[in-house]
Amino acid sequence: MVNKENSKIAVYGLGHIGLPTAALFANGGLYVIGVDINKEIVDFVNSGRSPILEPGLDELVHEAVDSGNLYATDDGVEASKSSNIMIVVVPTPIDKYNQADLSAVKSACEYILKGLNKDDLVIIESTIPPGTCDHIIRPILEKSGLKAGFDFGIACTPERALPNNTLYEMTHNARVIGGINEESTNRAVKLYQRITEGEIIKVKDLMTAEMVKLMENTYRDTNIALANELAMVCELLGIDTIEAINAANHHPRVSIHTPGPGVGGHCLSIDPYFIIEIADKKGLEARLIKTAREVNQKMPEHVVKLVIETLDELRKPVKNSKIGILGVAYKGNVADARETPAKPLIKLLIDKGADVCANDPYVPDEIIKSYGAEPVDMDSALKCDCVVLVTDHDQYRRITPDMIKSKAFICTRPILNPHEFKEKGLIFKGVGRF
Repeated sequence: MVNKENSKIAVYGLGHIGLPTAALFANGGLYVIGVDINKEIVDFVNSGRSPILEPGLDELVHEAVDSGNLYATDDGVEASKSSNIMIVVVPTPIDKYNQADLSAVKSACEYILKGLNKDDLVIIESTIPPGTCDHIIRPILEKSGLKAGFDFGIACTPERALPNNTLYEMTHNARVIGGINEESTNRAVKLYQRITEGEIIKVKDLMTAEMVKLMENTYRDTNIALANELAMVCELLGIDTIEAINAANHHPRVSIHTPGPGVGGHCLSIDPYFIIEIADKKGLEARLIKTAREVNQKMPEHVVKLVIETLDELRKPVKNSKIGILGVAYKGNVADARETPAKPLIKLLIDKGADVCANDPYVPDEIIKSYGAEPVDMDSALKCDCVVLVTDHDQYRRITPDMIKSKAFICTRPILNPHEFKEKGLIFKGVGRF
């Protein structure tokens, strides 16, 4: 493959990772075409604005567009024809059977196929099951008549970044890269060295690179499931789980994560299913990973149990009780509500006849309404018969007992001191806390 220092890049998918990726490369001096099927996103980007709430991203997009190095379009074929490197960063959700939905990845590759030229490089950043590059992406691209590894390259470097800290992590975290051959790997390494100060780890092939991201998130999901199960045992024994975990973690070889209302986001709650799926296809039941997913998926049910028990102590039925939810985002200080445990929690409460309202300083009211809850301000939520803190936003860390008008407070994140609330006569419970 020829060395193209001034390569044109097409980035397919201008979401939480794709847009920062496009903007970073553009501000690094490369010409970038951002591709998205959503015309509203395309128009947003071309006006020099970010449709995603992420610190520093709006300024970065404005600078990239203003320099003339970033342009967005919904024409994926033309973008492929005009580029030498095509990066795929589209969503990979799961379907109702918990199988990987690769339709967006396939669609992007079909666009790329129609403009693929000799010496091009296709890079997959989307999180995908092991073997996807070899068995799905490669056959699609080779319909061009070109042969992967000879006429064009394929590399895989799964995105790894945290919402609200995306730009820093993309430019400082270690990046894993594997290719269909050494030339593809090295070319991708050289490209990403332009935007990252972090270590670049070369692995031997595409499948290894695909697997690494899944292993990282499955480790975290399994660890959280362990913490959640320990928390439920501790509740039965009257032990404060957080105190016990903090003490256990002083051991140099122990690092138990924090229990909570469930696992959300587009990674931890989805990626383990990709391993379960591929294991099943190979005749192996990934029992530990599957069980961990089940534990975390059922945590909203456990929170509902805490709500019912708390209301029972106040001699109130859950039916017709007003329940105030604090936080709809899946994690603190972000607007990202993808796969949030707040959604099934709200549904379960409504199914039991509760009147549910919710506050979130970041998540739009339209999303809260779509879950069936009434959007309210924080003060209104704190006046409900029972208050359930779901998300650890900084604003909620400043809640004091005097701000709560009811006597029932369920705090599913360890961000408040239980003793302060109990001293004021409040019923204070949490996941593994009393």
